[in-house]
Amino acid sequence: MPEPSSRGYASGRRRRDQVVSAAFTAFGTVGYRQTSMSQIAADCGVSRAGLFHHFPTKESLLEAVLDERDRRHSLRFFEGAPGPGRDGLDHFARLVALTGANATTPGIVSLYAVLSAEATDPAHPAHAYFVRRYENSRRHLTMAFEDLRSRGLLRDPSVDGLRLAEEIIAIMDGLQIQWLLSPTAVDMPGRLRERLSEIIRVDLPDVPPTPAAEV
Repeated sequence: MPEPSSRGYASGRRRRDQVVSAAFTAFGTVGYRQTSMSQIAADCGVSRAGLFHHFPTKESLLEAVLDERDRRHSLRFFEGAPGPGRDGLDHFARLVALTGANATTPGIVSLYAVLSAEATDPAHPAHAYFVRRYENSRRHLTMAFEDLRSRGLLRDPSVDGLRLAEEIIAIMDGLQIQWLLSPTAVDMPGRLRERLSEIIRVDLPDVPPTPAAEV
């Protein structure tokens, strides 16, 4: 039988996950600024004291929501994948699929776009998150391009992998902003796939559809 302390820990973890899930939904539908901590507490059925026990500030909850976004994407699109350094084609195919899925969550995409700009201020609560995220993205994309280079699959084998990585990130971020402004005029996954086809000598494989990750 579990000890009382372990039961308490499990209960606390479940409650924390409930708070993050409620905030994820609220931030994605209503917006970060328009969502109050009181609303989130009511949405997940906890007291304000209980909410602040897990997240003493709204900024700390925001960071947890951003981490949750990454966790869901990782589970849905990259779970079981060989990895960018082992199969660049597979990695880019999954990236295109992820870009398409983003079109179903405009609130979260908008939150990400706004915060990524605001977080250029070192004092912003999400600054460290975005610095870390862009570093990881550049590294993973560079690894994917280097894998393709080693297999003779780049149209221009002399091109710098890091510069390509920076370009792809810029394209994805720019497409998101244009899509938010004109959703019916911008095809995010289609445009990304088109640019990748100009860099890679072969077509990207199809990625089997996977269910949305559970919280």
